[in-house]
Amino acid sequence: MGRVVHFEIHASDPERAAAFYREVFGWEVQELVIPGAEEAPESRYWGVLTGPEGEPGINGGLLPRPGAAPTPGESVNAFVCTISVDSLKATIEKALASGGSLALPKMPVPGVGWLAYCFDTEGNIVGMMQEDPNAG
Repeated sequence: MGRVVHFEIHASDPERAAAFYREVFGWEVQELVIPGAEEAPESRYWGVLTGPEGEPGINGGLLPRPGAAPTPGESVNAFVCTISVDSLKATIEKALASGGSLALPKMPVPGVGWLAYCFDTEGNIVGMMQEDPNAG
């Protein structure tokens, strides 16, 4: 059974969003240093810690929204959750066979694992992560 292991918040203004989540929930939000991000602002990424290690819950990330913000009340806006899977290849195949489609193909997250995103049957994005500390 796959569990949600990570979430992502897309934001039109990531600094403003980071301040919001720090203030409202007391989360720790810190920009991560990603080589090349200074030349490509859309590549910036903030890590989000939602609570102490050892307590139930998950951590996530915050990043620049890749497109226009949804209009409140007219469309759904949500966090992107990433689910831990044993086999990314097999899970992608199941998603496609079940009516989903690939949003972003398999990519390495160095030192963490392999990540891909799919659209579910309703157009929502779901992340899938296969742990592999040798990814990269």
